[in-house]
Amino acid sequence: MFMIGIGIAFAGLALGVPIAVLGGALGQGKAAASALEGIARQPEAASEIRILLIISLAFIESLVIYALLTFLLLMGRIGEMLAKVTGS
Repeated sequence: MFMIGIGIAFAGLALGVPIAVLGGALGQGKAAASALEGIARQPEAASEIRILLIISLAFIESLVIYALLTFLLLMGRIGEMLAKVTGS
């Protein structure tokens, strides 16, 4: 029964990180498209839009990095649990 839980945890990890990366990529694409559209409509505001774009991209990328760190931490825990179950 415990092995099923470990299998489900592995499946969650295998799906969770790609979903987080995909969400981050879609968010960055949408932010860049909106910024370019705003610059095209109002070229005199390009410097302010560029600064806000860089800040928003940094926040989006930090969420993806947090997902990666969570993945690495959970992979270590699953390895410990698997070692306890197999008795090694």
